[in-house]
Amino acid sequence: MERFIIDVSDERLARIRARVRDYEWHEAPEDGSWAFGADFDYMKTLCAYWLDRYDWRAQEAALNALPNFVAEVDGIRLHFIHERGSGPAPRPLILIHGWPGSFYEFAHVVEPLAHPERFGGDVADAFDVIVPSLPGYAFSGKPRRPIGPRAVARLMAELMTDTLGYRRYIAQGGDWGSSIAGWLGFEHAPACAAIHMNMYGLRGSEVVAETEAERDWARRHAAIFGFESGYFRVQSTKPQSLSYAMMDSPVGVAAWLVEKFNAWSDTRGDDVESRYSKDQLLTNVMLYLVTRCFNTASWLYRGLMDEIAGDSRFPRGSRIDVPAGIANFPKDFAGWPPRSQVARTYNVVHWTDAPRGGHFAAMEEPALFVADVRAFARKLPAF
Repeated sequence: MERFIIDVSDERLARIRARVRDYEWHEAPEDGSWAFGADFDYMKTLCAYWLDRYDWRAQEAALNALPNFVAEVDGIRLHFIHERGSGPAPRPLILIHGWPGSFYEFAHVVEPLAHPERFGGDVADAFDVIVPSLPGYAFSGKPRRPIGPRAVARLMAELMTDTLGYRRYIAQGGDWGSSIAGWLGFEHAPACAAIHMNMYGLRGSEVVAETEAERDWARRHAAIFGFESGYFRVQSTKPQSLSYAMMDSPVGVAAWLVEKFNAWSDTRGDDVESRYSKDQLLTNVMLYLVTRCFNTASWLYRGLMDEIAGDSRFPRGSRIDVPAGIANFPKDFAGWPPRSQVARTYNVVHWTDAPRGGHFAAMEEPALFVADVRAFARKLPAF
């Protein structure tokens, strides 16, 4: 375990800037807006800001103000933030991101979770906060071939227990993080003592709709996912083909990622900047570009399919027995089914229907996210 300083070379930044500057803009449907994908006019505006006003060095300094580390875990270098909490007994909390996000999703909640007393809260709610970059993402090492969420969970478990020496911990996740947290609760208890999720991730294949409310959710979910799942079908089958274009085009990466931040968030009238600033959107994009990880980040989808096709699927009839907290943010495109259905896979002891927010909860609604994690942790026995 070693301290890590983010220090992107001037040459790498110049290469990215040149590719953005020289991008050859093309045709778009005149009345399309976001309906056909990333909005053409918005992308031109974002790229102009990228060239004229965005300051990576300022963002890099802000990220370096957090305690960054790297450690070798089962042959893969993992990058992570490790902020030790206030008070005599902060509980370990690992926050696990997904795609198209990064560890940056949690940058604004690290301090409130670790040091609640600095924000008018109770020091008894403090956590030791650990925020890893998933394998293949940002400053973590790149696997030699696609791996899925079950394999990633084993790495996260080893990071928490063997590397950091925690006897017990809480896992939190959205997107891929929800599936990884589910596997941690299923296979790595009692060290993983509880899980908190803001997306319906890991679930039994035999869990089917039984009530009319559950059937109604299944119909709505199928319709939404059918419309939104183009990225999933490509990245879970032939991610390498996509990577040849994306690894050469910063504008392409930005469009592919920013479109999801608009579509999956509680945006007002398709105004992505009603939820995120240009700096936030571009910093998340830049973490894919400065580390050249678009390809290996997308491999996780193929890794999931390989796990399902092999012997690493969630066992039929199984249930995750560690206490589970659910944060249901209303504008997440995936959404949660009724609690009755979730409870057939998870030991739900905490459920919150948030008043607003979407898929990237910690980044979009940091105060609501922090409050819900704290409320869940208060319901758990001491450890």
